[in-house]
Formats: sequence, structure tokens, C-alpha cells
Amino acid sequence: MKIELQVIGSALRAVCEEMGAALVRAAFSANIKERRDCSAALFASDGRMVAQAEHIPVHLGAMPEAVAAVRALDPGPDDVFILNDPYAGGTHLPDITLVSRTALGFAVTRAHHADVGGASPGSLPADSRTLADEGVVIPPTRLDEDFLSGFLARVRNPHERRGDLRAQLAAHALAARRIDELCERRGAEQVAAAMDELYAYSERLVRTGIERLPRGRYEAVDVVEAPEGELEIRAAVTISGDAIHVDFSGTAPQHDGNLNCPLAVTRSAVYFVVRCLTDPDVPASGGAFAPVTVEAPAGCLVNAQPPAAVAAGNVETSCRIADVVFLAFRQAVHVPAQGQGTMNNVTLGNDGFAYYETIGGGQGACPDTAGPSGVHVTMSNTLNTPVEALELAYPLRVLRYGLRCRSGGAGRNHGGDGVIREIQALEPCRFSVVSERRSRPPLGNEGGRDGVPGRNLLNGRELPAKAAGELAAGDILTIETPSGGGFG
Repeated sequence: MKIELQVIGSALRAVCEEMGAALVRAAFSANIKERRDCSAALFASDGRMVAQAEHIPVHLGAMPEAVAAVRALDPGPDDVFILNDPYAGGTHLPDITLVSRTALGFAVTRAHHADVGGASPGSLPADSRTLADEGVVIPPTRLDEDFLSGFLARVRNPHERRGDLRAQLAAHALAARRIDELCERRGAEQVAAAMDELYAYSERLVRTGIERLPRGRYEAVDVVEAPEGELEIRAAVTISGDAIHVDFSGTAPQHDGNLNCPLAVTRSAVYFVVRCLTDPDVPASGGAFAPVTVEAPAGCLVNAQPPAAVAAGNVETSCRIADVVFLAFRQAVHVPAQGQGTMNNVTLGNDGFAYYETIGGGQGACPDTAGPSGVHVTMSNTLNTPVEALELAYPLRVLRYGLRCRSGGAGRNHGGDGVIREIQALEPCRFSVVSERRSRPPLGNEGGRDGVPGRNLLNGRELPAKAAGELAAGDILTIETPSGGGFG
């Protein structure tokens, strides 16, 4: 790889990282400024992703479809488009995506907003049945003051939503400026050529990594814990030459709840696994996805069709998709034991506030090392909300926050421990918990013991994996997250 290409590639990735930093520092909500639940990427003018920051896997893999949806509307040089429609390049409704032009293509940010309307504060209800139950649906739309006024009138805490959107806009202004500066230093034609080569270079590296894998077809099945009963996800991974095909035929049909996944999210999970197993350090661009194809029957759980609800599909089913694809690859290569396999989504709120958080747990052990404790795994890459920031921003008190000591699966290398987070409501509010791995534990690997399932409790009374209800002042919600499986 030529030195000049490395320099330009590093500059493009630095623009993405700086976009993310600007967004985090300017954001109003704790969810973005503390947890950093946001992502940034740059695209070429033809819609190929050429650089991304190391942000949220489930965001980044689905971004190309958002850019394709905006490109179809012929955006002008000064236009900024906004969308969150899961069936038009989005993931789930709280993840709001902005797309703008740069001198050489597009800049994209995606940030999880703490509320986008809907039946429940936080816009992540445990019991939604249609997309409309989950909040305001935004197809690709030019972002102007008329749109913004209408949108803010339909959400809780509109000043916070306006502030977070302005933070995203600031990141886009910075991206346009940095690309202009890069073109001035290196020449627009040279930078555009480097974008093409970066895409091709990533593709070559991943194809080389795939060629080292044993050829064959490998199948696996896992489940998600719907209130009505378990729903199967089936994956068949075919490795042939320098390409991988993943087929989800046989997966359960989409259902009446919100565990459904749009295909863009399913692709994100598959891309994540393939990158982990081929070349984790490959320059992060869309070229790394090119050798991978994904097939899923229309109307199944992992290729849901509108108006199916998807709030939990993006955060929970995506984790299980990653787990089942890893499980299939386990028949061909060494893979880690399973991690917690859930994001442990908690929302609390009323007309005055909306708090949302995902809670870390145990990662599965690897062949050569123990699993880390108290971290987000697979499709999430966020931080926690510090206790001080949470208690300052919301009428909540954290009574306990620590590890579930010695909960990780035993083995030659032990799994990571889960987390206990205990929150007390200081005023009446509504809660929603969307979680997984409450009935089945994360699996150990190659003789390692399984991890420990998670638990949800309200005032000491056990709740199911998906639960919603009202809290009175003084009520205590406790989340005990799963631990990782052991290895060997």
C-alpha cells in the first residue's frame, strides 16, 4: 500500500473520528454526550462507504442503504437530509440519520435520540406492535425549519432533540470543511482516486482472509425470547473461494411484537462477524462488505416488512444474529464463547424526562484469553452513563452499580462477569425493559461452562425479559446482566 494512500486514508478516518468527537461534545442528551451512542462515516459520490470511525457496529453496517435512499432524491450541494425509517435505510426510530454532501461525496451521522415520540417515553416500548407505536417515522426528507418545527412538536423534551440535531449538523459542517481542506492539500482527483483504492484494498484484504477459511456449508440455530415464546433464527454460512454467503431460510416469520429486523440491520450483524473472523484491522470501508452476501426470506424475523415494529430488532435480534452466525462459523474455525448477547435496554420517563441506557455484561472467553467483564458486546459499542451524570440529569438515584462477581462461565479461560445496576425512581414515571438471555445462558465453547442468564426485578419481584409498567416514587428497578461463557 503506497505511503500517500496510507496518509490520505488516515486523513479520511480522522475526519470521521473528528465528526464523532464534535457530535459528542456538542450534544445535549446524556445518551450521546456520555454514552456516545452515535456514529459517523464518509461516502464517495457513488454511494460507497470509504471511511468510518470505530463507533457502533449496528449503525455503520446499515448506513449504505440510508445513503442510497437519499441519493435517489438527488440532493443538492447545500441540502441536509434526515431519516429514521427502518425500511428506508434506518435501523430503529430513535436512531436519526443525517446525510449531507461534501466536495467528493457524502457525510453521514447517526445518533440515538432519547425520545422520538410514540406511546412510551424513550421510544423503545417493550410492547409495541407497529412502527407507529414506536414514534415519529421520518422517510428521507430535506431538513429545514418547517420540518424541524413539525417534528419537535411531536416528541418529548423538544429542546434536547433540537440540541442533539444541531450537534449532528455541526459534525456535518466540520466534515465538509475538512474534505475541502484535504482536497486543497492533496488535490481533489488524488483524494477521489485514494477513496477508490481504499475501498478496493479493504475488499482484497477481506477476500484474502476468507480464502484462509475452510470451504463448506455450516449451519446453526439460536432463539430470541419473545413474550409469546421462543422464535428461531437459522443461519447457513457457505464459504466458497473468496466469498461468503449467509442464508437465513427457515427463520421464524416476523411476529406481532417488536423483535423484527429490517434487512439492513441483519446485514450489519453479518458484516460484523465476517470482519472479526477475517481481518479485524482492515481499513474500515464498504469494501470489507463486498465479498459477503446475505439472503433472508421477505417477511421473516430478520427481513421484516412494513409496518412491523422493529424497536427491539435493532438492539436485541441483531445481537442474536451475530451469535448464530458465530455459532455456524464455530464448526469451521475457533471462535470465542458467547458473550451476554443482549444490550439490556432500559428506558424510564414521563412527560418531563426520558432516560435510555444499554447496560454492559460479560464477554465470552477467547482461545487465548479470558473474557472482559462489564462491557458491551457484538453490535453495541457504547459507554455507560456515569452515575453522577445520570443523577444530575434525571429524577433517578443509582443505589447499586457493580459486577456480578464470579458469574462468568468457568473454563481454561473464564467468561467475563455481568453487571448489576439498581435504579430508584424519585418521581412517578413509566419504565420499559427490553432484554435477552434471561431464559437461556450464553454458551461456553470447547468445554468451557456456560455463562449465567440475566435477571430483571422490580422491588425484588422478577420480571420477564420484556417488561413495561409504571413506577411510583421510591420503586427500585434492578437489572442483572448475563455473563460470558468460558473457553476450554
